[in-house]
Amino acid sequence: MILVVGANGMLGRDMMALLGERGRGVDIDDIDITSLESTERVLTAVRPSVVVNCAAYTDVDGCESNQETAMQVNGEGVAHLAMATRMIGARLVQVSTDYVFDGGKGAPYLENDAPNPLNVYGESKLAGEMNAAVNPDHLIVRTQWLYGLHGKNFVETMLRLGAERDELSVVDDQIGSPTWTVDLAHAILALIEKGCRGVYHAANGGYCSWNEFARAIFQEAGMGVKVTAMTTEQLNRPARRPLYSTLDCGKLLRDCGYGPQPWRDALRSYLRLRK
Repeated sequence: MILVVGANGMLGRDMMALLGERGRGVDIDDIDITSLESTERVLTAVRPSVVVNCAAYTDVDGCESNQETAMQVNGEGVAHLAMATRMIGARLVQVSTDYVFDGGKGAPYLENDAPNPLNVYGESKLAGEMNAAVNPDHLIVRTQWLYGLHGKNFVETMLRLGAERDELSVVDDQIGSPTWTVDLAHAILALIEKGCRGVYHAANGGYCSWNEFARAIFQEAGMGVKVTAMTTEQLNRPARRPLYSTLDCGKLLRDCGYGPQPWRDALRSYLRLRK
């Protein structure tokens, strides 16, 4: 049995839908991963063979002003899960992020490239990766630019703003791969079923800027919204962002035979599904 922690979140709900009867979910009302006692109690009672941790503090700018909370949830919480899964002999799957990198490589990041986070969120997620290794039977899946039916995300924000305005400004100097949570869930399950361990990257194929992504959203949705360009510096958000954080997912394809579909195809499928 596979236990999904954070089962009510955007990725967690798609993971649960994919697992069906093989899955069981818990969320914040059932487990407090910042407490070792709570984590051990739940995992000892459920005794899953695999734990997929979809729980995280993902407000990138909020992490800058709430560093302690970010580290408790994204760092220490993973340590507690690692200790508890090791104790019951279960594998830990930890979902991580492209934000562990600084974006300065200028080419897609490989799993063994050196992390160098630019912000507190990235630092806390890197701490989670390191803490996952407390359980030797661990799998770390880095992903990026997530959107899905069950949570706040860039696609839904653009659709909402596009319904209110004729023109929007979106940054054009951050490059990555928009990733549908359904495709990420399939990648995670493929890795679990193949018995993979260590670090893997999983994101939809290809890459674009946030500006290109916004234009694609409006084109696919049939909305005549003009999208103008702005820089990350002009946006002036509290947390620094990596400018080029595309992930190389070749290892996932080689080891599992699974390659997530191109990002634009995924976007098209998502928009059809949400109608």
